[in-house]
Amino acid sequence: MKEYKPFKSGKVREVYDAEDSIIMVATDRISAFDHILKNKITDKGAILTQMSRFWFDFTKDILPNHMISVDNKEMPEFFQQEGFVGNSMKCKKLTMIPMECIVRGYITGSGWESYKENGTVCGIKLPEGLVESQKLPEPIFTPSTKAELGDHDENVSLEKGAEVLEKAFPGHGREYVEKVRDYTIAIYKKCAEYALSRGIIIADTKFEFGLDEEGNIVLGDEVLTPDSSRFWPLDGYKEGQSQPSYDKQFVRDWLKENPDSDYELPQEIIDKTIAKYKEAFKKLTGKDFA
Repeated sequence: MKEYKPFKSGKVREVYDAEDSIIMVATDRISAFDHILKNKITDKGAILTQMSRFWFDFTKDILPNHMISVDNKEMPEFFQQEGFVGNSMKCKKLTMIPMECIVRGYITGSGWESYKENGTVCGIKLPEGLVESQKLPEPIFTPSTKAELGDHDENVSLEKGAEVLEKAFPGHGREYVEKVRDYTIAIYKKCAEYALSRGIIIADTKFEFGLDEEGNIVLGDEVLTPDSSRFWPLDGYKEGQSQPSYDKQFVRDWLKENPDSDYELPQEIIDKTIAKYKEAFKKLTGKDFA
């Protein structure tokens, strides 16, 4: 059996080169406050992978995506081992567009903090009188790119984004930034409307895109998981306050209350966290996670 080693390893995901494709593996690791925690959250990687699969199928009428298969039998033998089953996705190789395509449908988080200061979010002027967690009149596109110096993402305007992409793809900067903006908002609107019908508000999310061999823009990375999005329960939603969410809320809250934890969680917090992920999966897909 040929062994593979990841060519890219993030806090949560690992990416392998399988020659004619890549294999994206969502591990059961969990991170918070820029630290990988000592615990693993059982089934988390598989839930994220299966949720991305659902959304890739749901949005393919808007834009093609990089997913080929989540069936491990269609992957090299190495990925048919127990640790890869359910949490791996075989994907087309893309030339990634160096931009995080963030879309905000509600005002919350850093956007709310910015709005309170000067009435803008990422430089976009918003109507006066908005309150925390309020739905915006229209979703806004607030992209970010990697800063030229350092490793922190940098919020950029559409104009700046076009300049960044022009350096990466000469002659296509403006074209690509406008296309990914339009795709980002179109995908968000369709998915947010569907999620609302299932009892979940998608407050904001981020997408990533790449180019295939023919130069077509393709949806890549992961899509609309609790790790890449802010999901709120519709039941109990109320403007003017922060909202509970379907992600790492229990983890973050516990870590704040226990600063000497050395990033190790009690089992109770692990159980609550995975239950939230499974609840979101069932609400959105209509199926129990298996």
